[in-house]
Amino acid sequence: MSLLARTVAAIRPPDEAVMRAARERQDSLTKPPGSLGRLEELAVKVAGITGQVKPRLNRMAVFVMAADHGVVEEGVSLYPQEVTVQMVANFLQGGAGINVLARHVGARVIVMDVGVKGETRALRKKIAPGTANMARGPAMTREQAVAAVEAGIQVVEAELAAGLDLAATGDMGIGNTTASSAVCAALTGEPVEAVTGRGTGLDDAGLAHKRAVIARALEVNRPDPRDPLDVLAKVGGFEIGAIAGVILACAARRIPVVIDGFISGAGALVAKGLAPLSREYMFAGHLSAEPGHALLLKHLGLEPLLNLNMRLGEGTGACLGMSLVAAACKIQSEMATFAEAGVSQAEER
Repeated sequence: MSLLARTVAAIRPPDEAVMRAARERQDSLTKPPGSLGRLEELAVKVAGITGQVKPRLNRMAVFVMAADHGVVEEGVSLYPQEVTVQMVANFLQGGAGINVLARHVGARVIVMDVGVKGETRALRKKIAPGTANMARGPAMTREQAVAAVEAGIQVVEAELAAGLDLAATGDMGIGNTTASSAVCAALTGEPVEAVTGRGTGLDDAGLAHKRAVIARALEVNRPDPRDPLDVLAKVGGFEIGAIAGVILACAARRIPVVIDGFISGAGALVAKGLAPLSREYMFAGHLSAEPGHALLLKHLGLEPLLNLNMRLGEGTGACLGMSLVAAACKIQSEMATFAEAGVSQAEER
């Protein structure tokens, strides 16, 4: 059995009995029931994921997957492709937005090169130096698609020895909003126009061109929406596949995972297609300013934790979301119950 098949087979539903016990504890804490709103829901969900009524999420990591895209040849981005390799170097030097926010929440950053066009010092699982141009044929082979997903699984497995209680996904790759829009349109059935945004800041003419390129890629490749690996291979990206692998590995190991914005969402769609139960292990860190993200989250059945009009990627929104998930679990684990604190509960009327 392949690594991907073994990982999917290991995913089980969250523990309902533990979730019931977690709700009971929430109702016994020194506060009116429901007064902490979604924080209470987050804590109960994490309890079911981890199997612990009082979960503690002390060891956090952001997995930033980097790769290039052949579709950049079509002029779909304002930035040159070499920015990918340059930003990977910035991540490794600790100077990017994700590094700052990861330090803020106490998470380590793992950067993996799954297909950057150029040499990097990142953790290397390079499948190829970028995908092929999906506007003219498949972005990758099916074998490469499987390898991309398994690269994400492998990096999570490797990090388990260092301890991993909560994960987040991030990305880097010039042209990856184009691939993500194509994946989103293929897997959700939404129109290209509805799921395609300005990316790095395209004007109206650039946006129209980007939409036309995506429509052409979908027409040329005819990805099968019933087969997420076919969609990934034909119009996806190596980092999108690796993000799907991170999510699947976390679900198999009962580790909650906070997904970032639009590119991570595309990876989440692939993961959900491969293993529907993986959705139960996901949290949406934020709502991206990319227009397709809201539609994507609707199809995933996830409600974003934050809406800050962000669209940087890298895992920045997920990192902020991690802090809320961790805070919810601290309430669950550290807050006193009425009995422990000697506080009178509300009287029944």
